[in-house]
Amino acid sequence: MSEAIEPVRATVEVRRGVEEAFRVFTAGIGDWWPVAGHSVEPERVAAVVLEGRPGGRLYERWHDGGEADWGRVLAWEPPTRLLLAWSPNPERPAPTEVEVRFLAVAAGHTRVELEHRGWERLGAPGTRLRGGYRDGWPTVLAAYAGGAPAVVG
Repeated sequence: MSEAIEPVRATVEVRRGVEEAFRVFTAGIGDWWPVAGHSVEPERVAAVVLEGRPGGRLYERWHDGGEADWGRVLAWEPPTRLLLAWSPNPERPAPTEVEVRFLAVAAGHTRVELEHRGWERLGAPGTRLRGGYRDGWPTVLAAYAGGAPAVVG
């Protein structure tokens, strides 16, 4: 059995209520996801889609109609939690997990906590891949925060 590898954690606080924060993150993902540098084929992406239900897909759709899966919804608990089996590379032996929680911290303010775990499932490449996501998730959350004042950590 592989030794556990520390999860990647990132947070952002936005000036949105919990329901709106969840809706923008999920249903609005195609409006804010930073495709350049955070997709399978950035130059081909026409849309990013998250199907909001257990078993739903998270994927990029290309201008030519092709698609690339990023993952599947394991838990769909609006407006407080989303859990994804994350596997944007079909050559990996197993998906990792991305859990996103939405916590009210004040009226009209939500802290969004992201944890990306399960790196040990990937064997030897797990530590290397974790490093890229450690640097990437704060960028993704900053894009999510968009025009809303935010603190990324």
